[in-house]
Amino acid sequence: MSEQRLSQLSRSIEGSVAIVTGAASGMGAATARLFAEQGARVAAIDLNAEPLAEVVAEIEAAGREARAWTLDLDDGEAIRSVFAEIGDHFGAMDILVNNAGISRFAPIDADDYEAAWDLSLSVLLTAHTRTIRAALPHLRQAAHPRIVNIASTEGLGATKFGSPYTAAKTGVIGLTRSLAVELGGEGITVNCICPGPINTGMTSAIPDEAKAEFARRRVALKRYADPEEVAQTTLSLVLPAASFITGVALPVDGGLTIRNA
Repeated sequence: MSEQRLSQLSRSIEGSVAIVTGAASGMGAATARLFAEQGARVAAIDLNAEPLAEVVAEIEAAGREARAWTLDLDDGEAIRSVFAEIGDHFGAMDILVNNAGISRFAPIDADDYEAAWDLSLSVLLTAHTRTIRAALPHLRQAAHPRIVNIASTEGLGATKFGSPYTAAKTGVIGLTRSLAVELGGEGITVNCICPGPINTGMTSAIPDEAKAEFARRRVALKRYADPEEVAQTTLSLVLPAASFITGVALPVDGGLTIRNA
């Protein structure tokens, strides 16, 4: 007796072309590795060329396909150029993950506040609009087009001195919702993930005892997450089967945002 599928929606991204920004480390590297492992052809983007090359070499050593592009997301013209190269190389774009990030905290009256503000908005928010605009012609040709923006629980709350970061991440949530409405009629889903406390380069300077105390007080699961735990959630949102999920801001925070005290 031949095996008959009982479901109609695929949970495979085999053969898809996935663009991942901030792919040299942390959640971006975990996403690039996971997508490649699942059969996607990965365009890995980051400002830091050497660690990015290491991630791509690791993917290729596992027999998967990836290529690195070094890119400063503060440079709009460079974004357009790199995305044109990606399109020429792969001939398609099915998935865009806007993961790249920076962390700039400054008091509102600090001398360097405006510099922190300008860079945060440029890299964390404006760059998303630029990468989406550059990828859109290809996404419109894809069978299962997916955009995932990485926001933050800082977009759902706030931390002292973090207004540049918080404003940008709140903007990512708003951008996601608006574009979900705008592009939904074309079958393009647009979602965002709001990571909470994750063990990444951004949090590496926090002492382990401080992390443990914060997790004990604020996180329902009592720990920081590993980057792959965010990557797995990103994968869930880009599956062909995730065809009726759009405009969501999904916390991946171990229960941080549900706690009252």
